[in-house]
Amino acid sequence: MRATGIIISFVICCTLPSIFCDDYIVQVKQGQLSGLKEKDVTGEFDFFSFRGIPYAKPPVGELRFKAPQEADSWDGVRDASKHGNVCPQFNPISAQYNYGSEDCLFLNVYTPTLNTSESLPVVAYFHGGAYLFGDGNDNLYAADFLVTKNVILVTSNYRLETLGFLSLGTEDVPGNAGLKDQVQVLKWVQENISKFGGNPKEVTILGGTAGGSSVAYHTISPLSKGLFKRAISMSGAPSCDWAYSFEAEKRGFQLAKLLQPSEPEIKDTTELLKFLQSVPYEQLVNVQPRLLASEQVRNVLFKMEYFSPVIEKDFGKNENFITKDPFESLTKEDVNDVEVMFSYNGQESLLLIDLYNALLIPQYYTYNEMFVPDKIAHNVLPKVNLQLADKIVKYYFGDKQVSTENLAEFINYASFASINYDVQRFFRKISEFVKSYFFKFSYFSSRNVYGAGGEKYGLGGTSHFDEVFYLFHSKDINLPVDKTSKEYEMIQAITTTVANFAKYGNPSPAESSIGVSWPEYNLDSKYYVDFTNDALVVGQDLDGKDITFWESIFKDAGIKW
Repeated sequence: MRATGIIISFVICCTLPSIFCDDYIVQVKQGQLSGLKEKDVTGEFDFFSFRGIPYAKPPVGELRFKAPQEADSWDGVRDASKHGNVCPQFNPISAQYNYGSEDCLFLNVYTPTLNTSESLPVVAYFHGGAYLFGDGNDNLYAADFLVTKNVILVTSNYRLETLGFLSLGTEDVPGNAGLKDQVQVLKWVQENISKFGGNPKEVTILGGTAGGSSVAYHTISPLSKGLFKRAISMSGAPSCDWAYSFEAEKRGFQLAKLLQPSEPEIKDTTELLKFLQSVPYEQLVNVQPRLLASEQVRNVLFKMEYFSPVIEKDFGKNENFITKDPFESLTKEDVNDVEVMFSYNGQESLLLIDLYNALLIPQYYTYNEMFVPDKIAHNVLPKVNLQLADKIVKYYFGDKQVSTENLAEFINYASFASINYDVQRFFRKISEFVKSYFFKFSYFSSRNVYGAGGEKYGLGGTSHFDEVFYLFHSKDINLPVDKTSKEYEMIQAITTTVANFAKYGNPSPAESSIGVSWPEYNLDSKYYVDFTNDALVVGQDLDGKDITFWESIFKDAGIKW
């Protein structure tokens, strides 16, 4: 049957202009696509790639800031050998602008077969980047590792920052356009993935950092219901400070003031929308550093973006992505019927260690109240905030002074304050309702691109985002792939884990596949697996002491923990 599918593709392509005769043709709802046959980075595995596929109409003009609409059809055969435009963005870590284009809603499909009878499981990956930067292209997310596990990989772009997450609190612009883009990707997968040999009933969504919090959002969003079967969320959750906006509606007016400081202040949302839709999108990107500069200093630690996901107002007409606090949605009635796996890395905050050392630690030394995450600080009196700050400093630093001499303590604090506790907080609750697994990624090697930044401080480890370089081949960085190395063994371990979960809903259906029998998580046992340099190790109650401490902080603040 596999040979039949390829022969049909070849016959079709050779009846078309000669430019497509070496390509592979797939018919999707909107038209025909011409893809490529490629080899993986080892040169031993063949797969098919289809890049730059439009999954929605270009969100331009009156569609700017609004929910995506289904893509238009095209005539003839569309060249799917190259990626589409990236979404406009500014990266505050590298201080780089990438203006791309507003016409950026494209996805990519990588499949080991074009035989439509194969019905392979599908992994749809949502990229990270703090809802501020990133794309789904193979400069970072090449399919070479995952596609060899006999799964189909789908990557995509979604709108970012202002263009993706502006909320005016109105029916027209309630917010979360970027998350709704992801929903549109999943709808496209349901309609078309069978044409690439995939099974629309076996879709797993996977994401890291902002992609991880996005995946978690989809587990509780009514818009995402029925569009996927399993979810893997790495290093992110809706409860992270950087994964939702405070005072979202005020931010749109602040943006307008920065864009036209000498003009009369806009006070009406209709006028505001008209103005913001008329501004060249490059200006919306250019103003982002000034928007970030207007934030509190502590938001550099907890929240690098100005616009991010919001709780939408329910107008009773439009479809909403989420209208309740995520924790209010963690009920048997609201959690989607899926299976989940969550994770975080060994030392998440190593990613920003240079920034902490140069800027943040001196600020935290001067203003202890900055140690309190915004989700708490926004809900307590100043006196309580100071008391909580003292408690946090005492726990992490003891009698030591908060200084650059104690970077290890600060990294540990920052990891739990910005990621670890929030991930476990969300995961523990959702595990009450769905089949669940948890892992920690602690493996460290030359592939830990960001964790290596801590080595000059004597703190090398597994940073935020480091797991990506074991799941994907990065063409930009082009790390060596040596099949005899320990690093390659870890690539095999984590990609097999993802593929097993996508296929079976179990990361270790046979003990020999990853070398460990992985038990399900529940609140009594709290089982997890740690990916260490020595082996995959089963443990219980991951970071229990720190989690209990942060529960006490939330309890003291009067917030449900």
